[in-house]
Amino acid sequence: MSMSPADLFVVCKNPDCGAEVSPYVTECPYCGTRLRKRAPKLDKGLQRASSSRRVPSPALGRLRRGEIPGIRADRAPYATWLLVLATCGVWVASRADVSVLENLGASSPLGSHWWRAFTTPFVYWDPFASFGSGVYQFATLFAVALFGWLLERRHGSLVVLAVFMIGASGGDYLALQVGSSGAVLGANGGALALLCAWAVPDMLARRVKRPYDGDLLGTAAIALGLLAMPIVRPGEASAIAGGVGVVWGYVAGLALARREIR
Repeated sequence: MSMSPADLFVVCKNPDCGAEVSPYVTECPYCGTRLRKRAPKLDKGLQRASSSRRVPSPALGRLRRGEIPGIRADRAPYATWLLVLATCGVWVASRADVSVLENLGASSPLGSHWWRAFTTPFVYWDPFASFGSGVYQFATLFAVALFGWLLERRHGSLVVLAVFMIGASGGDYLALQVGSSGAVLGANGGALALLCAWAVPDMLARRVKRPYDGDLLGTAAIALGLLAMPIVRPGEASAIAGGVGVVWGYVAGLALARREIR
């Protein structure tokens, strides 16, 4: 005997659940596991199912390039590329003219050069001049590229730019105003803000024993490495900037987690 589309079901992907659920839902009602990125579109035939007893197969809207039925293609991480390329561009320019570092980097007091708080996150001392500077730049750019990409997949480009710039520029500015008598360079605050904003929803899910996608242990290791950068490069990375990035990233992560629940 043939089976009608209404009798079909899907099995929850969570190995601890495995429940049979309707193909018309986006999340498992038993464990909350995400089954698809958007719900199928039901055509008007479903509204007449009670009289005709014929239920159409679930259908999605018109697919874009790179999509398969039921799965939306990941958006390109344009904002993350922009942040990484801007840092690399400043480094290339400084190789041609070292005064670029002096003109874009910030030192205390800022005075009328307040705008340097927005440029100094992209400035690092020559990574080939010493081992410590190279470690700082590589670790920071790695974290920005990784967690910026992950966060952009969830929430889009504007969120990544806002989280990074407030964490990086705000952290460097506060460090120069209250805690440093020299230069403050780099974006350890911005990198930590992106990391925390991405990790907080997974931390909340773990607390209530819901499934989550990330590797919190690996994330914690990267966070500890970034927090140790002021020890590796005391004249470049700032502990105050890193602390601002952590606090801002945590607040942003809570707001984004609430947005996901809604």
